[in-house]
Amino acid sequence: MVEAPQTAEGWFSLHDFRSIDWDAWREAPESERERAIEEGEAFLKHRELVADADDGESALFSVLGHKADLLCLHFRPSLDDLSAIERRFEDTALAKFTERETSYVSVTEVSGYVSDDYFEAGADAVDEGLRRYIEGKLKPDIPDEEYVSFYPMSKRRGEEHNWYDLEFEERAELMASHGEVGKEYAGKIKQVIASSVGFDEHEWGVTLFGADPTDIKDIVYEMRFDPASSRYGEFGDFYVGRRFPPTDLDAFLAGETVPTGRVPERDSAGHPHGGGGHGDEGGHHGDEGSHHGDDGHGRGEGHDRSGAGGGPAHGDHPHGDGDAGEGDHPHGEGGGHGEEGGHDGDGADDEDIRGELADLDIYAGKPHGEDVYATVLYSEADTEELFDEVEGLRGNFDHYGTHVKTAVYEGRHTDRAAVVSIWDTASAAETAGGFLSELPDIVARAGEESGFGTMGMFYTVKPDYQSEFVETFDDVGDLLGEMDGHVETDLMVNVEDENDMFIASQWNAKEDAMGFFRSDEFSETVQWGRDVLADRPRHVFLA
Repeated sequence: MVEAPQTAEGWFSLHDFRSIDWDAWREAPESERERAIEEGEAFLKHRELVADADDGESALFSVLGHKADLLCLHFRPSLDDLSAIERRFEDTALAKFTERETSYVSVTEVSGYVSDDYFEAGADAVDEGLRRYIEGKLKPDIPDEEYVSFYPMSKRRGEEHNWYDLEFEERAELMASHGEVGKEYAGKIKQVIASSVGFDEHEWGVTLFGADPTDIKDIVYEMRFDPASSRYGEFGDFYVGRRFPPTDLDAFLAGETVPTGRVPERDSAGHPHGGGGHGDEGGHHGDEGSHHGDDGHGRGEGHDRSGAGGGPAHGDHPHGDGDAGEGDHPHGEGGGHGEEGGHDGDGADDEDIRGELADLDIYAGKPHGEDVYATVLYSEADTEELFDEVEGLRGNFDHYGTHVKTAVYEGRHTDRAAVVSIWDTASAAETAGGFLSELPDIVARAGEESGFGTMGMFYTVKPDYQSEFVETFDDVGDLLGEMDGHVETDLMVNVEDENDMFIASQWNAKEDAMGFFRSDEFSETVQWGRDVLADRPRHVFLA
């Protein structure tokens, strides 16, 4: 018997496609239409706020063409949660003006093509980057205000080409090749693949998100020429639309372009007006103002962000389809770990450390009036090979205004290199990590190797002082080696610019590192650095 890949499942998914009965809508009294809008908006807001479950995601899209008018997309931990959503919608005044054209039920999935170690030895056996990638695939975030394309697909079981007759190694090779096409769309396309085997007519449901709808067309077109699709792919109907906030429901029904970009009115308590409705879908949305954006699309700071798109769009997906950047407006900008902070830090720790360094007359502020965020992964691969891989990704990252810089830094005292990707927002840096985790021989992620990890600051040295700066660091390194709580420190140098470098340092605890920052030796180094640096050190947060 041919070996079936192991699978892991996450959230259940419902794609609910609705059409509007426009004749009934036009003929309805104004008061009835107002009630339908109020109750529909309230229902949809509650879904986006996930007021009906402990976890999940929801989004509303307009759909182009004759197949439907609206798509309500829901991810929830259980099928029962989705069933409750269906019933509650039918209890709204809006439901009588809609007809369900079709729906699709599935569950998010990763398979054995991603990582044998993950299935054989468990999540702790894989590196942090891959683990976050897998978590992002199983519990996906939905991009904000992006175009969407949904289609179901199956693997062919024909007389000449039967996917399920192929050996595992051959299937894995085909999917790896498929993934290489997807990598070309890093930062342009995010995808969610969910298994519908036993749930619906096809075997998988594929949802693609992108800021430019032609990118969606292009990735599907290119993949049609790949053998995994050309020989073995069978597809259902395609649906295309664009996300808009529930507060624009009235504009959508009035024939206006959505999203409108307007900010909803707020009451005296700061909550968006939401109208009446009955039951728990009524006009009280007291939890809306706490951690979500004005239009209900925002993300709270507690959401973990992970790469989950841009890779193979069809079927059993290999490790290789993380998403990066998510356009120029990623979901919230929740605080990441401070650049001086360990993996258990938070925003308050970041500010505390900045304050302490400032009190010591050590620059710890913003370089140009803004915060930036970094994802840093360490690799033991050959530096030239690593740089070639990074250069390809960087070309895609540069399409996004939130991208500041991505570079490879070589260690001087360690046998590894660092890949650093800096972004204007924490979520963009975090999702870029989904792609970077695919790079060869990744062994660690900054901030997660010890009790307290510090990135130091990014330094740009005047060329005439480069060698002197390096020698001075070596002297400081000797001092570090004698300090309690010190684990490892290295001065890492940009392979493209020897004058651009940063210090990566590991400590047992925050207080151990702060003891060094308070030392006279470090203070003297800081004062000397003011003369040899071409610019002030760039202080970043780890995403």
